Amino acid sequence: MHKRLFIPGPTEVSHDVLMQQAKPMIGHRMAEYTELYTGIIDKLGKYFKTDKNITVLTSSGTLWMDITARNLVGKKALSVVNGAFSKRMFQTIRDCGKEADMLSLEWGKAAKPEVILKALEQGDYDVLTLAQNETSTGVRSPADEIGKAVKKEYPDIMYVVDAVSSAGGDLLLPDEMHTDIMFFSSQKAFALPPGLSVGIVSDEAIEKARSIPGRGHYTSLPAIFDYYAKKKQNPATPNVSLMYALSYQLDRMLKETPEGRYERHLEMAKMVREWANKHFEMFPEPGYESVTVSTIRNTQGKSVAELNKALAERNMAISNGYGDLKEKTFRIAHMGELTPADIKEVLWHIEDIWEL
Repeated sequence: MHKRLFIPGPTEVSHDVLMQQAKPMIGHRMAEYTELYTGIIDKLGKYFKTDKNITVLTSSGTLWMDITARNLVGKKALSVVNGAFSKRMFQTIRDCGKEADMLSLEWGKAAKPEVILKALEQGDYDVLTLAQNETSTGVRSPADEIGKAVKKEYPDIMYVVDAVSSAGGDLLLPDEMHTDIMFFSSQKAFALPPGLSVGIVSDEAIEKARSIPGRGHYTSLPAIFDYYAKKKQNPATPNVSLMYALSYQLDRMLKETPEGRYERHLEMAKMVREWANKHFEMFPEPGYESVTVSTIRNTQGKSVAELNKALAERNMAISNGYGDLKEKTFRIAHMGELTPADIKEVLWHIEDIWEL
């Protein structure tokens, strides 16, 4: 029996979206694929209200951490770290042999423009990285305010935003955020199977990458976008079946509208926050809670592992705390295909199991 997923990815996928992957195969160098892929790029541009360069890669979102390091870091990156996934970006840049400093914040705290500007004064940085929605802590940092402030003072710094667990649920506009790269993946608020990642990339980022050696091939921004400019296709073999599903899902998302999806996600988030503050307390600092995943402090010392065993018997699953936060927190995702009725139901079951 399928367990309904209230976890921050993979998320629930509608049957009609899944069935798009059953379409007959086409060659990725055929005109039919060009039509499919250019249509996807056009829909993504409409959804995010941007004319920036867009690509869809067959990879997890994590690949964009390597892309950031290998294409943009010429001097040194400053990585804002306030959770496990923002720390992964910092570690990835180092793993790629590039220099990076960590702006370490207390987990549960959001990044603020003034703190970042002060840190940027301390070094010769050419890249700034931020997890707009830190999946491990449920913290939503004001990426638009940060981007505006940073680009005003440091216009040449490349601003890279990890939106893996928020894009498609939160209302994110890359142009207003002043991002050079905003990236995300298919299995979270986009409510698709895992396997695709999307990068929205500025002209400036692509041009800077041309001067950076050691970009690799699969991870080279010029290789990706030069090939698209010439052929309107991916330079390497894509997951064609998932592209069908993405194209179909984007039609559904555009019909709901970005604003409509945001309002639905926000309504679910508010339901969980109210419930959490009644029985426990929220982990993020007030005012900076995610709209796609709520991280809740386990103030009652309940066993989250045992809760999930009981929920599994009722065909549901939530997430334990991530890493060092395991059992200290638990996470309820409210993203993708989920509705307020779904959230009301899972909260009722948690109350029933834990006798709250």
